[in-house]
Amino acid sequence: MTPNEQLKQIVKDKYTEIATQPKGQNETSCCGSGCGCSTIDAAIMSEDYSNLSGYASDADLGLGCGLPTEFAQIRQGDVVIDLGSGAGNDAFVARSVTGPTGSVIGIDFTEKMLEKARANADKLGYNNVEFRLGDIENLPVTSNIADVVVSNCVLNLVPNKTQAFSETFRVLKSGGHFSVSDIVLIGNLPEGLRKNAEMYAGCISGAIQKEEYLQIIKDSGFSNLKIQKEKKITIPDEILSVYLNDDEMAKVKHGDLGIVSITVYAEKPGVKEEKPVVEKKSCCGPECCN
Repeated sequence: MTPNEQLKQIVKDKYTEIATQPKGQNETSCCGSGCGCSTIDAAIMSEDYSNLSGYASDADLGLGCGLPTEFAQIRQGDVVIDLGSGAGNDAFVARSVTGPTGSVIGIDFTEKMLEKARANADKLGYNNVEFRLGDIENLPVTSNIADVVVSNCVLNLVPNKTQAFSETFRVLKSGGHFSVSDIVLIGNLPEGLRKNAEMYAGCISGAIQKEEYLQIIKDSGFSNLKIQKEKKITIPDEILSVYLNDDEMAKVKHGDLGIVSITVYAEKPGVKEEKPVVEKKSCCGPECCN
């Protein structure tokens, strides 16, 4: 097994565990999987979805680091792809915007997450949301199919980020765009964090430098890149002390190192496809009002 395959297996094992335990347990562990870390508040990374249209609490496992669907500029009738869709949280929020004339495709490589997402979709009666088993480095969709791609704290877990953004470019239509939330770094992580598999699955060790991340996006062919939101992530001492000595902790807390959540937008060059305006029926007879 190659190093990249080993990292993918670590992530798959952790997120399989996450999918089979209560949300409350996910929210009180540093990597969402009861990994033995000290209890912390989920708000360190995740953000509150509850006020967004389409929010389904059963699909929210508290694993994100932003609100990409809030910034994704989704239109009625759009085809949206959610990379690393988990239990369906962002997919269902996207569906509420794209409406019955659009569709959402969630992609995840953890079978237990797909089972959870499909069960949630069935319970909600959604027939224009589907969830596919697949690897973000080799997406199981045809080219030029999506108007919008979203992802929440997932691409930092992909070993080959260049390939992931290349695939995102491939599946987007001409003029399409993405909005993704991710963890990036400013400065170099201490070795204890950088090499630790538990923290990799917790989205820290898998993160790369902010400038490198943005450059990969540019090199993939995207244009009009912008950071829509940025938030510093503070890891509590009780978590850092598991992985770092006192000197390393001091550098993380008081040095130039930053662990940051960013929501990034970029476009695939071309003319954006026009969408027909869907007008609501007026109340004109007994079929639509009493």
